[in-house]
Amino acid sequence: MADIQRIDCGPRMSQAVCYGGLIHTAGQVAMQVADGDIKAQTQAVLDAIDALLAAAGTDKSKLLTAQIWLKSMSDFAAMNEVWDAWVLQGSTPTRACVESNLALDSLKVEIAVTAAL
Repeated sequence: MADIQRIDCGPRMSQAVCYGGLIHTAGQVAMQVADGDIKAQTQAVLDAIDALLAAAGTDKSKLLTAQIWLKSMSDFAAMNEVWDAWVLQGSTPTRACVESNLALDSLKVEIAVTAAL
């Protein structure tokens, strides 16, 4: 059986876990730009996801699925502008996007992904 690799393992959670040829990320939020608009927050979240994928030795071309939580669906179009510029055409994952309360009022988006290693 393969070993489990944990990336940025903390006392409550890991930012990503690799096992069985997959990487699963925790929901990523834009704490460093929590006062930013939806586009700035989305870009910061996607940059964090890129970094986690790279730490595991993979990249967004191997995305399998994404889960997106928006504070308000009124941000859906603007978030998609950033998402569409980031995701690789021909390698788009399955995706769910829902409106949800987030951990802090200032946060507008949270994204978690699963990708192949």
